Amino acid sequence: MTGNNDDILLLKLIKQGDQIAFKHLFYQYVDPLERFVTYYIHNREKSQELVLNIFTYLWENRENFEIKLTLKAYLFQAARNNAFTYIRDKKIPVYLEDVGVQEIGNDYNSDLEVQELHRLIEEAVTLLPEKCREIFRKSREENLTNKEIAKELQISEKTVEGQITIALKKIRAYLGDSYSYLWQKMFFF
Repeated sequence: MTGNNDDILLLKLIKQGDQIAFKHLFYQYVDPLERFVTYYIHNREKSQELVLNIFTYLWENRENFEIKLTLKAYLFQAARNNAFTYIRDKKIPVYLEDVGVQEIGNDYNSDLEVQELHRLIEEAVTLLPEKCREIFRKSREENLTNKEIAKELQISEKTVEGQITIALKKIRAYLGDSYSYLWQKMFFF
């Protein structure tokens, strides 16, 4: 099983307590997740432990488990979060090249996930108040500066900054923490 539809089916079966579906998910992702975590913490044994914690959490919380993008996206974000928590707690030095924009790689960051994220962002943008939505679109879609937006709409630059900040907070809240890895790449490079 691969792909978003298969992930949805797997998650549904896992929520129902299907151990075979869970084992399939585990064997499909355990090695790539361990390599991914090892990339950050450079400790294979600890990487295995952190990845097992993800699968344990998923199984123990399967009945209430919800995701918005894909199961694969969730698993890799959880792996990254666990790695960073371990680094923070152990005060392990991290080198900038280890957390660069290309960190996830083509194997993980599929076009499908990015398309789904775009769709979710568009949903969130349509829910913004009218003026906030207009300012956000001018900033992000028309690539206007805050000064240009302020001049065009005859408002202060501070108002523009405030509305963009509100828009970003509301969009981030709509997406939830699970998608911050892609969200940051799209809007904050």
